[in-house]
Parts: sequence; C-alpha cells; structure tokens
Amino acid sequence: MSLIECKNINRYFGSGNNRVHVLKNISLSIEKGDFVAIIGQSGSGKSTLMNIIGCLDTATSGSYAIDGVETSQMSADELAGLRRKRFGFIFQRYNLINAFSARDNVALPSVYAGLNQSDRNRRAGQLLNDLGLEGKETNRPNELSGGQQQRVSIARALMNGGEIILADEPTGALDTQSGENVMEIIRGLHKQGHTIILVTHDPGIAANANRVIEIRDGEIIADTRKTTEIPPASVESIKENTSWLFFKNQFMESFRMSVQSIMAHKMRSLLTMLGIIIGIASVVSVVALGRGSQEKILADISSIGTNTISVYPGRGFGDRRSGRVRTLTIGDAEAIAKQSYVDSVTPMVSSNATVTYRNIDASVQLYGAGEQYFDVHGIKIKEGRLYDADDVKNNAQVVVIDQNTKDKLFSDGTDPIGKTIQFKKRPLRVIGVTEKETNSFGGSENLQAWAPYTTVINQISGQRHINSITVKIKDDVNSQAAEKGLNELLLSRHGVKDFFMQNSDSIKQTIESATGTMTLLISSIAFISLLVGGIGVMNIMLVSVTERTKEIGVRMAIGARQSNILQQFLIEAVLICLIGGLAGVLVSFGISTLFNHFVKDFAMSFSTFSIAAAVTCSTVIGVVFGFMPAKRASQLNPIDALAHD
Repeated sequence: MSLIECKNINRYFGSGNNRVHVLKNISLSIEKGDFVAIIGQSGSGKSTLMNIIGCLDTATSGSYAIDGVETSQMSADELAGLRRKRFGFIFQRYNLINAFSARDNVALPSVYAGLNQSDRNRRAGQLLNDLGLEGKETNRPNELSGGQQQRVSIARALMNGGEIILADEPTGALDTQSGENVMEIIRGLHKQGHTIILVTHDPGIAANANRVIEIRDGEIIADTRKTTEIPPASVESIKENTSWLFFKNQFMESFRMSVQSIMAHKMRSLLTMLGIIIGIASVVSVVALGRGSQEKILADISSIGTNTISVYPGRGFGDRRSGRVRTLTIGDAEAIAKQSYVDSVTPMVSSNATVTYRNIDASVQLYGAGEQYFDVHGIKIKEGRLYDADDVKNNAQVVVIDQNTKDKLFSDGTDPIGKTIQFKKRPLRVIGVTEKETNSFGGSENLQAWAPYTTVINQISGQRHINSITVKIKDDVNSQAAEKGLNELLLSRHGVKDFFMQNSDSIKQTIESATGTMTLLISSIAFISLLVGGIGVMNIMLVSVTERTKEIGVRMAIGARQSNILQQFLIEAVLICLIGGLAGVLVSFGISTLFNHFVKDFAMSFSTFSIAAAVTCSTVIGVVFGFMPAKRASQLNPIDALAHD
C-alpha cells in the first residue's frame, strides 16, 4: 500500500464565470521513502497539488488517502493532527515568526504536540546544531541570513519527526551557494529515510530527485523515475502527550506566546490598552470620589447625632405656632428614658442673651442640655472638661463655651477655665472649651455655650417646658420602629399630636440614596468610556488578526488546532484588558494622591469591591470583545492565511 494515494483529484477556484479549473483529474501514488520532484511553470498547479498533499488545502473532488486513511471527511483539527504528526514544511520564504528566536521557531510544532519545554528546547537545540547553526539559537529571523533562516525552517520541519518533507521552492529565495547547501541537506534527509516531495520550476533542482512528475495546465504530462529502488524509511515521529497535563501545558504555552506577542508589539499593545486604562481609571476614581464624599457627609451627620431622634413641639419645621406650644416637658424626657430601646435622653432648652466678662459683652446662645448631649452630637472638648451627671443633678452653675465665645470674651489670651461669666446676671463658671466645629452642617460663626438643663430651667430662664428632646436609640434597634414607639408614647401622654420628630437615620438614608444615585450616574458615563475601550480592543484585535494572518497560517501548517489559535488570541485580548485594568487602577491611585493633596475637605475612598469589580470587568471585556477576533483567526483557511502578505 502506497504512503500517499491521489485519485482523480480536481481543484477549482472561484465561482460562476470566474471559476478556474486548476487541477484536472490528478492521480498518483507516492511510496514511503521516495524522493519526488513536482515540476512545472508558474500557474501549472504544482503548488496547489503540494498543498492538497500536505493537508493545507482540500480537493474539490476526488480521493486523497494517507496510509490508506481517506482525508476528505476529516475535520480541521484532524487535518491539523496529520500535519503535526507526519508532515514537515519547508517554505520558499521560510515563514518564520519574527517575534520568536530561532530555537522557539524550531520548537513550535512540538508545543502543539504537547512536548514539555525542557525536552523540546533540547531537541530544537540539537537540530540547529546538526544544521550548522550552533550559537544562533537565540537570534531572531531578522538577525539571520537567508540561508540560515531556511536551515531554521528545515529544523522546524524535522521537529516532530517530519516523516514526509514538503519543500516548496526551497532554494527560490537563496543565492546559488546557499541553495546548494539546502539541497545537500534535503538529499541527506532522504538518505535518513524521510519521504521528500519537492516542488520546483527548475529542472536542475528537480534532477536531485529519484522521480520527477511534470505538470502543465493542471494535468500530469510526464512521470519519470531514475531508479525503482527506494531506500527503507525509518523515521519516527515524537509521541504526542495525551495525559491530563496536556491541556495545562497547552494553556501555559498559549499564555507564554501571548506575552511574547504583546512584548513584540509594545506600542500597538499600549494603544489598545489606552481605552481600557481610561475607562477603568474613570470608573474606580468616580466610585472613590462618591464613596469619599458619602463618608464625609455621613461623618457630618454623625457629628450632629447618629442613630438619634429629635422631638420638637409643633407640627413641623416652619410651623409658626411651634414657639407657643409648650407641652414638651422634663416628664416626657423621663418617660422616654424608661423605654427599653432607648440608650440615652437629652432634654434641651435654649436662651439667647448678652454674656458679660469684665468689660466685654457678647450675644451668646446658651443651650441647657443633659450630660449625654456632647456624645450624641459628637462635640469634642479642647480645654478643661464637660459637665457630668452630678452637675446636672445638682443644678451646678457651670458652663462649657465654644471656641468662638472664647475668642470673643478672652481675646487677650486669658485662660478661660475657672473664670466666671455673667449670663442674664447669673454667674456661670467656665469649665471647658469645645473644639471648633468644621462639619458641613454646624460650622458657623455663632457664639454658643452649654450648661446643665436643670441650671438653665431653675436658675436662668425659669421656664418649665423644654425646646426639644434628643433621643439616642440603641445600636441594635431599628430606628424606624423606635420612632413609631416614641410617637405612640408621646401621643398617649399628650392626647394630641402637638409634636413632630426628626430621625437622623432618615437623613442618612436620603443622603446615601442621593450620593448613590449620583455615583451610579457618573459611573454609567464612565462605563460608556469602558465600553468604547472594549470596542477599541475588538478593532485592534481584528487588525492584529489581519496583520498576523500569515503567522496564523504558519501555526496551522505546523499542526496548531483551531482551539490553539482561539486560545492564544483570546488570552492576548484578556491579558491586554487585564493589564489595562490594573494600569487603570494604578492611574486612579495616582489621581487620588493628587486629589487628596490639594483637596482637604474630604478624601477619595477606595473599596476593595470596586477595584476587584474593575479588574473583573476588564477581564470580561477581554473575553467578550476578544472572542470574535480570536474565533475569526481560528477559522482561517491555512493555505489562504499562508498566502496573505
């Protein structure tokens, strides 16, 4: 049984009126170990016949079998398997991958056969050494002469065994001496047992073969043989790896080659990443800005009372009658304090009058409150101390003033602690000075002071009603439920709804909702830029597929599966997007550093979730937008890809 058997092979190109009949009923057989030259003028169909024999192309009709196995019904991956296991290609223009070294070019076929890296590097090095290229292993193709590049091509053809060597005009691009060297190598390969099929238009080159088949206008017009003796063939192909590690190795090799490709085209890769970098940096920065501003606002809310409910007389803010409603009393505050969901209660009265210290007068707002007032409202002490429960119980004539009051009354630098000031001609001893308020809600230039509410009621104002009650709810209690309970309690005590409440949690929720909406809006705009970046990735990858069509053809010719091509281009897209995503995060950190340096009111605040989501998003963009170009690359016809300039 012949090694190669072709029966009535026909090959047409084009369709309709442009249909061309290139091969016409070609029938031939080639024995194992033979040296066959196919000769003919340009356009005669000799290269088309070689492409069909090498499973790079398929016949329009007819039968082609290798070792008795019909190839016409084989899938693309099965044909790739045949090329990988049995064929070795020597091209006229070498078809080496410029981004790879000589060793990596030679070793490439064994990557798709699953040979581990150390074994294939050792074998590739030995082949290069045998072909006189010792010391050139790390050189790239553009660093080698034409003859050296063709020897690298020959070594690549032998990498997986090269039982059948297909040489397409192997000396066509070489000078006379280099051509003779290459032919000497090919004759040596034949002596070693390789089956050689040589395509040439030069009768002198064809004379090296045992058998010469001449083609003209797609038909065999002559088939002559020098000798009927064919030397025994004993070429062994390397065994393909079929273990579970094969898929892992294939992925790792695709990853490595993707990195090599990205590094070989740095500027193109950087420009591709730019859209992703801008999009990710925008999204992460916007989220950080929104989160930072939200934290600032919530911190300001905390300073005026967190998880608190304030009770006021009247029907609501703006109610003109609220000043005449005097039904809110200390008894109400005491009743509220007994509820299980209440952490603390601070009744408050206020009075505005002129305060005198020595010969200095100032208009001050005096608040009478309980000892918890300062904690509830987040007021910090700067000098001295705050009054305590004993001061409240004993109607202590003590007062805590704010920084504005200190600056007004003690402008000469006198220490106010221990000094006595007159409020409505009532002496109050200063025991503390609070820190200046800087939040967005209460930082004004008003003069304020605080004294125990018992002191204000019993010794200064004389009023028995109070202006408001601030209730701090326990942390594990729902504030909405607590508000409902307080409403029912006060309604039962007063009999009528002559009060209203302000729940700080409602303010907090409103602000969180508002800032969340703004963050979502701006993030959506940033996401559009991310989407545009993804489309840019797809376009650049499509351009990359077009630019590297010939490389794809070479990979397919030496045995790459469709899945190998798909995997490599998909990994490249994902890597570009992932690196772009990480770079975008770093850019947003840089933006944050500048922002936080110049803006002191609040800081950009990053969340692990937003960063992880950004990186995940960039990876997904790589998969989604890289899939179509990668799929297109994997479905290219090998012979069309090889013919691409």
